[in-house]
Amino acid sequence: MVNAVQYDVIILGAGAAGLMCAAIAGQRGRSVLVLDHANKAGKKILMSGGGRCNFTNYYVEPDRYLCHNQHFCKSALSRYTQWDFIALVDKHGIPYHEKQLGELFCDNKSSDILEMLLAECEQAGVKVQLNTTINAIKDVSKQEGDELPVDSNYQLITEKQQFECESLVIATGGLSIPTLGATGFGYQVAEQFQLKTYKTRAGLVPFTITNQLKAVCTELSGSSCEVTLECNEKSFRGNMLFTHRGLSGPAILQISSYWQAGDSLTINLLPDIELAQVLRETQHERPKLSLKKFIAQWLTQKMSEQLVEHFLAEMPQTLAELNAEQMDIIAAQFNAWQLSPSGTEGYRTAEVTLGGIDTDEVSSKTMMAKNQPGLYFIGEVLDVTGHLGGFNFQWAWASGWAAAQYV
Repeated sequence: MVNAVQYDVIILGAGAAGLMCAAIAGQRGRSVLVLDHANKAGKKILMSGGGRCNFTNYYVEPDRYLCHNQHFCKSALSRYTQWDFIALVDKHGIPYHEKQLGELFCDNKSSDILEMLLAECEQAGVKVQLNTTINAIKDVSKQEGDELPVDSNYQLITEKQQFECESLVIATGGLSIPTLGATGFGYQVAEQFQLKTYKTRAGLVPFTITNQLKAVCTELSGSSCEVTLECNEKSFRGNMLFTHRGLSGPAILQISSYWQAGDSLTINLLPDIELAQVLRETQHERPKLSLKKFIAQWLTQKMSEQLVEHFLAEMPQTLAELNAEQMDIIAAQFNAWQLSPSGTEGYRTAEVTLGGIDTDEVSSKTMMAKNQPGLYFIGEVLDVTGHLGGFNFQWAWASGWAAAQYV
């Protein structure tokens, strides 16, 4: 085996958090190596935001994050803010726009953000090595003898060579989208060094439907409407999309992070309409109107037909025939539809992984493990999950920056 190559800092994972941390640590004069098993850096950056990378949000607040310790993310987010990242984007002359609700997207392509990070790394003298699998990590800080340099804490063994470093940063992400190379490697490292982890599950993910409603979803695949969704005392408003498998769209992805197997959702398909009241008024004005035409005032004709047939097949089909009780039933069906999804599409299409390394094991200031000097965890591998809309990228930038001050 060749002699080990020595670096101040080795970062595992060439994604958003890892590259950010590498660039900032390199700027501090540290010698930095980034290792990744993939054949390309930043694959998730490239596919994010429909290829335009929703890189941050104007309205970053700690309450936009799920974590067993709600206070953990505050420190990093307040020290490296969305405005700091926007300044970096501006420095590189990358054009961007606000889509909605503060979401910032590249005008051109996601690759603008990846190239910016790689350029920052290159300027700071960072080495990025791809196609490299880590076979073992050894804590050599307490090793007897003089074989190792004084400032080596960790030894990394790969197929071709060995590396040693003072600071080891785990930025390997979660389990979402395995086709892009996602693995549970970061959780294995946590386990090796006795750090607690929370059970993981897919977040920001479409729902699957397997009961009679599936035929409706298939028929309406590609149709969308604005809804409000509620689950476990959380509520979101946004677009809901019918798919061949069930339901997707921004509002569905948002609520999915708060949903657990067996929970039901309350869906308001007409969030701006008090349907019971409008039904009564319309019955007086246009008694001959059919239910399908009545609902089609707000939803597409196809959606109206499918949903009325599915929900209200037993009901009289013209307004004149409806009594007060029936109107209330119809209104409840559209204003407070109770739906229990069969499940989610899982990590295959999930944008993020919920759960992960218990943040109580890690310093919120430095991102270093409390029981393991020189070992840092940043980004999605931690039990910090943002809402849809650029919040997960901002956590990657902020946690990467925070660790980079101390590695």
